[in-house]
Amino acid sequence: MATSAGETETPQAEFQRARMIRFSDCDPAGIVFYPQYFVMLNGLVEDWVSEGLGIGYHALIAKRRIGLPTVRLEADFRAVSRMGDRVTLGLAVERLGSRSMTLALRCFDPASGELRMQVKQVLVTTSLESHRAVEIPHDLRAAILRGAASLA
Repeated sequence: MATSAGETETPQAEFQRARMIRFSDCDPAGIVFYPQYFVMLNGLVEDWVSEGLGIGYHALIAKRRIGLPTVRLEADFRAVSRMGDRVTLGLAVERLGSRSMTLALRCFDPASGELRMQVKQVLVTTSLESHRAVEIPHDLRAAILRGAASLA
């Protein structure tokens, strides 16, 4: 579905990865220290670009010099995760603009479906030379849209 200024609503199948909560993820109370969720979800974004989209995160950053910095982040923490818990991390694209995208990310218990936390994140594609926003590369946009088309 098209919106204004080249934006596209992109309901998409969720890219998922299983993960075990580790000792290094937790605070002295034995639960995930909230910034660690952001580290986990950043890893999920890297996996999505490399494996889900087939672009290669390292090549995008190091060779092509295209960055994906976060410009907006909203997080809701719903339930605790403890060391040894097995969780699933999920990522779906909510909106695809000309230079940015909005991701819906979440961490949940795969057995019960209990939501542990969720994030809405806006990423902007930038030149790592100028640090200014640039158009989303055509191959990245096409790969994201292919994911959206798979739901049709």
